[in-house]
Amino acid sequence: MITIKDSREIELMRHAGHVVGLVHKELEKFLRPGLTTQEVADFCEKIIRNEGCTPSFLHLYDFPGSVCTSVNDTVVHGIPSNYVLKDGDILSVDVGACWKGYHGDSAWTYAIGNPSDDVKRLMKVCEEALYAGLAQVKPGNRVGDISHAVQVYLKSQGCTTPRDYTGHGIGTEVHQDPSIPNWGAAHRGPRLKKGMCLAVEPMAHLGGEEVVVLRDGWTTKTKDHSLAAHYEHTVAITDDGYEIMTKV
Repeated sequence: MITIKDSREIELMRHAGHVVGLVHKELEKFLRPGLTTQEVADFCEKIIRNEGCTPSFLHLYDFPGSVCTSVNDTVVHGIPSNYVLKDGDILSVDVGACWKGYHGDSAWTYAIGNPSDDVKRLMKVCEEALYAGLAQVKPGNRVGDISHAVQVYLKSQGCTTPRDYTGHGIGTEVHQDPSIPNWGAAHRGPRLKKGMCLAVEPMAHLGGEEVVVLRDGWTTKTKDHSLAAHYEHTVAITDDGYEIMTKV
């Protein structure tokens, strides 16, 4: 069931989203070669808790980390570990924060040290795909308009996207209806309405779209080991568009 949030609920989500945005702002200054992904997760969790929130992902469906740290060919759900970030790595950090029962959720991809031209292009394309999707977020449009815009843009830039992972509604649970695929036909799916809150999250691969999940049950990698990126914002639908809630 798709829920419509009132002004009180959106204000709570706005604060949760602000904290998520703060984490990403601080990550830009913190990330460097030599850190482990567990140190990255600890850094994120400290900010979340210092702001009075709790990490949305910790123990969600038994996920063991406070955030997801996905390196290079890992698309999503990377578990924080003792992996040491190297110069030239690409790192996607998916952050969720809960404030008084309401969630904010945003993923962003970072180049560690000196990125290759392929890394720069992938990051640029995936971020632009996010905003191509968000441009379709307004009352009267449909979920499929978001999906189609993301797919068309990624394809135009020679990138693919996994078919098993989607964006989603968000509120008192991290994942709510509707699902928001990164592919599909325009003018299809649920109609968008003011007060709906969505997490739009394109994932992009430089290679093929197929993915594999490792034995840990979480870590999701591109099957051909091509590089992957992941960008996501939580938004609230307004009278004539959207408000990004996961930024400072």
